[in-house]
This record gives sequence, C-alpha cells and structure tokens, in this order.
Amino acid sequence: MVVPRGQEYQAPQEVETREDEEQNIKLTEILELLVAAGYFRARIKGLSPFDKVVGGMTWCITTCNFDIDVDLLFQENSTIGQKIALTEKIVSVLPKMKCPHRLEPHQIQGLDFIHIFPVVQWLVKRAIETREEMGDYIRSYSISQFQKTHRLPEDDEFMQRKEKAIKTVTDIFEVYKPQRKYKRQKGAEELLDEESKVHATLLEYGRRYGFSRQAGKTEQAEDKKIVLPPGLAAAGKAEPCEEDDLQAAEELRIKTLMTGMAAMATEEGKLTASTVGQIVGLQSDEIKQIVSEYAEKQSELSAEERPERLGAAQQHRRKVASLNKQILQKTKLLEELQAKCADLQAKCTEAKKMLSEVKSYSEKLDKELAALETIESQADSSILQSLRALVAMNENLKSQEQEFKAHCREEMERLQQDIENLKAEAVEDGEEQEPNKIIEQQYKTEKDKLQKIRLLLARRNREIAILQRKIDEVPSRAELTQYQKRFIELYSQVSATHKETKQFFTLYNTLDDKKVYLEKEVNLLNSIHDNFHQAMASSGSREQFLRQMEQIVEGIKQNRMKMEKKKQENKMRRDQLNDEYLELLEKQRLYFKTVKEFKEECRKNEMLLSKLKASSS
Repeated sequence: MVVPRGQEYQAPQEVETREDEEQNIKLTEILELLVAAGYFRARIKGLSPFDKVVGGMTWCITTCNFDIDVDLLFQENSTIGQKIALTEKIVSVLPKMKCPHRLEPHQIQGLDFIHIFPVVQWLVKRAIETREEMGDYIRSYSISQFQKTHRLPEDDEFMQRKEKAIKTVTDIFEVYKPQRKYKRQKGAEELLDEESKVHATLLEYGRRYGFSRQAGKTEQAEDKKIVLPPGLAAAGKAEPCEEDDLQAAEELRIKTLMTGMAAMATEEGKLTASTVGQIVGLQSDEIKQIVSEYAEKQSELSAEERPERLGAAQQHRRKVASLNKQILQKTKLLEELQAKCADLQAKCTEAKKMLSEVKSYSEKLDKELAALETIESQADSSILQSLRALVAMNENLKSQEQEFKAHCREEMERLQQDIENLKAEAVEDGEEQEPNKIIEQQYKTEKDKLQKIRLLLARRNREIAILQRKIDEVPSRAELTQYQKRFIELYSQVSATHKETKQFFTLYNTLDDKKVYLEKEVNLLNSIHDNFHQAMASSGSREQFLRQMEQIVEGIKQNRMKMEKKKQENKMRRDQLNDEYLELLEKQRLYFKTVKEFKEECRKNEMLLSKLKASSS
C-alpha cells in the first residue's frame, strides 16, 4: 500500500518535535531532583545525559543501603556492552527494592526520560528517607567514638562541679543526720510489743507519729488561716467520731512512753511532764493541775519548734492545704497568661492579615507598573509622544477650567458683597432709585460677560471632546496585543485547515496514481491472459509474445527507475527543508533569548535611572 507523501513528511516531524520537548523537560526535572537529593555530579556539563541519569540512579540505589547481591559499578564514558550490562543490573534491582514503577533496559539505553522520571523520583524519595533514618544513628555513633578519646571543656567543668556537688551533699547529710534527743530511763517499764518499741525509738529521736489532741488543736488553729477547697473541707467534716477516741488513746500512749524518758545533754534546759511529776509528786490537786497545764504548754512549744513531731495525718493535711493554695494561685496565673496569649495571638493574626493585604496590594502595583513599562517600551515612540502631548493638553485644559470656575465663584461672591454694601448704603442715605439702576446696569454687564464666558467654555469643551475622541481612536497597547492574539489564532486555524486540505489532496493524488497503476496492471494481465493461448499456438507468435513481454518488463523497469529517482529527489528535498526548519528554530530560540536579555537590560536601565533621579532629587 502506498503511503501519502504529505503524511510521510509532516506528521512524524511534528510528533518528534513534541516528544523532544517533553523529553528535554523531563531530563531537566530529573537533573533537578538528583541535585536536590545531593548528587551534584549532575551539574557537570561535560557529562552525557546517560552518564548523569544512570550515575544518579546508581548513587540513589547505593544510598538507600539496600542489601542486594549486584555490583553496581558505574564508570563514565563506558562501552555499549558495559552500559547494557549496567542498565540490566539496575532493572533487576528495582523489583527487589519494591519499586512501584516498571522500567526496561532499552528505555534507559534509549534515554526515554518520560518513563525514567517516576523511577528516579521514587529512588530520590527513598534515598532521602534512608538518610533521615540513618542520620541519628550515625550522629550518636560518632559522638560515642569521639567521647572515647577526647573530652570537651564542658566535660572537665562538669567533673569539677560534680566533685564539689558530691562534697556538698555529703556535708549536708552530715549536718542534718538524725540526732537523739531523749533517752529511756533505767528503771522504766520494759516494752513488750514491737509497735511500742518502734514508737519509743522514734520519740527518742524527736519524731512523733500518730494522732494527738494537741496536734488537733494546732491543726484547727491553722485551718482558720488557710481556706481549704470545698471537697477537703467536706471530707474533714465527715470524719467519724471514732477518730477522737483513737486520738485520745494515741495521746495517752505517747504520754505513757514519754514518762519513761529523760532529756539528753542538749535538751537539759527543757523539762518534761515526767520530770515535773517526779519533782513535785502527788501532794495536792493544785500541783497536779499546774503540772498538767505546764505539760500542755510545753507540748505546744515543742510542736511549734519541731513540726516533725506532729502526726502523719496532720502533716498530710497541711501539705494538701498548701498544695491546694499553690494550685489556686498557679491556676489564676495560668488564666491570666492564657488571656494575654489569646490577646497577643489575635493581634498577631490581625497584623499578619494586614501584612498579607499590603504585600498583595504592593505586588499588584508592581505588576501594573511592569505591564505599563512593558507597553510603553514596546509602543511606537511617535505615537507615544503625540499621546503624551494630547494628555498633557487635556490635563492643562482641565486645570484651567477648574481655575476659571474658582475665579468666577470668587468674582460672584465679590459682586454679591458689593450689592449688599450698596443696598446698605442706599438704605442709610435714603436714595434707592438711582443705586437700583446702577445695580441693574452692572448686573446686565456681568451677565453678558458670563454669557461670553459660557460660550468660550462650551467651545473649549467641544475642543476637549474632539481631542478625547482622537485619543480614543488610537488603539492602546492592550488592544493591539488582543488583536495580535486574535490574528495569531486565526492564522493557526487557517494554517491547520490548509495543512489538512493539503494532506487530503496528497492522499487523493496518491490513491489516484495507485488506481491508475492498478488499472494498467489489470489491463496488462487481462491482455496477457487473453493472448496467451493464441501465442502458444505457433512458434512465431510465441517469439513475438516473448518479445512483447520483454518490452513490457523493460518499460516497467524504466518506470520503476523513474519513481525511485523521484523518491530520492523528494527525500533530499525533505531533508533540506528539515535542516532549514531546524535552523529557523535555532534562530527563533536565539531571538527569544535576545529579547529576554534586552528586556532584562531595559529593566536594569530603568532601575538605575530611577535610582539616579532619586539620588539627584
């Protein structure tokens, strides 16, 4: 089947161009990904795209720290065999790494960047994740290796402070170690149970555990000063009456134990209830009462001086009350800080919102200024100068009009003031007829002046309207750009239609030529078939038939040679046009690059001019 010439030349070229652009875009994205991941060899311009991409893939696989039984040895400027072997190894490794994308060796060898890009993207992501996972482990290992052989000044300072701290703690333990304050007398009653022995030993060292009546009084006095939370107050009220009995029994037990003890040398200045009882004896009821009161006061003083002698429940309640008070203070402080934080966050949000609005408005103004500068730089200088002159004239006329109106208002006010003054003078003098005539005459004169001024103003307005219409008739840069876009779109549509029509014509001509050749072939075969039996009847007709067949074959060969020659000519013409097209593309790229550089230089020039004007002003 014969392929139409138009389709053979044009369609593949368009597809190749589009694919080349996509391949270049994907190659650029792949190189950017590799550089961002840390493979900086992709920046070297002397390397080929194959070496950059395959080297980056090998580096990513190595960085992933994946246990594979493949030697990925990458060398630059390798031979074809080495490249094929390396690509096959890479393709075999990817499924072991559980890569979701499939890749073939011929795609890597053929630089099919569209299919290589997702694989490289996945490898870069996997390499970054692996480095993040191994970063902390390597850092801790390096620190441990460093600390084995080296020490920092901070470590030396810490060791010195550690020795001082240990010495200080030892001294504190030595100062605050338990001291014995009481001692059991030799003739005291022997303690039988273990609990009494424990209590007696604790009392010897000044520690008093359990409930006591004096502790309850002290606790009630402190409860008046400290306000407990409602829950604890309710729990305190709900205690059963059995605690009072327990407290009384415990107090009696402690007193019994204290009667058999004497103060140590450090406590000689203090008298206990047992000492007072031994000195005084049981002579009278008054002395007993005085002894009991003295014992109670002495226990109060000892309770105030040594809080550790109080009962465990009382200490617990005091701690709970103190902690609740601290909780209330901290809660109040937290609420104040939260309120301040919310206020500051609201102010910060408003400031951020205002800042974003100002930035957006500034960016909008910068874009509009850049667009105006671009339009002004691309516009015709003569048209631009004429437009500037007309705009300046329009602004001048508007300012003159405003000044004239202001002058007219001032003049009218002055005249009205003169009229009022004249009326006042006429009323004072009693002469009303003559000033009225003068006023009417002045009024007519001023009215005529006002009419003339209105006519002049109307004439100026007509001139301004004419100038405005002339300005509107000149198309702006935006309108010219819109017209250009519409013409380009129309040209593209016409070009596409023309191209399609040309392809149809070429296809029709090709099919028509094919039809003609097929008809000739059919006619020739029919004539051969019809004359074959007659030609085979005699030897003369047979020779003549053979000569005719040789002539037909020779003619077919000549036609074939002509068609081959025509085909070669068309192919050469196609190659020549393709070269010209590539040259034009290169010129177009150079043109766009030059225009971009020129715009950048214009922008720099305008910035320098503005800075120069600002510095001079």
